[in-house]
Amino acid sequence: MEYNNSNSVNPVLLKHLYDVTPEELITINSRTQGFGDDELTHFCMIYRSKRKDPQTILLLCLLGLVCVSGIHRFVMGQVGMGILYFFTGGLCLIGTIVDAINHKDLAMEYNGKMIAETLSMLNMIKR
Repeated sequence: MEYNNSNSVNPVLLKHLYDVTPEELITINSRTQGFGDDELTHFCMIYRSKRKDPQTILLLCLLGLVCVSGIHRFVMGQVGMGILYFFTGGLCLIGTIVDAINHKDLAMEYNGKMIAETLSMLNMIKR
């Protein structure tokens, strides 16, 4: 069954991505218009394995305030920034505090990249 109503979120997405942020859900819904149920299910399985939860990023930032700075940057695949934060104590803790405040934006940026990566991977599989 293919879902074509552009005014609401596809029920398959709601079923598989129940814990994503509303912004992610809107982005995914708009980028997967015209996908069949099987394609959406496949997308959701791949995307769930790649996405980062904003709360996890926040916890890792807070861990950087008391322990090892930069862990959250390593988890998000920003190895260079992770090394910089590690050796500078989170840029004297200021960078870590800013990242803790902006943890939702960091997670959304990372997750946006994972949405695009997953969609391009699925397009390569289709060919």
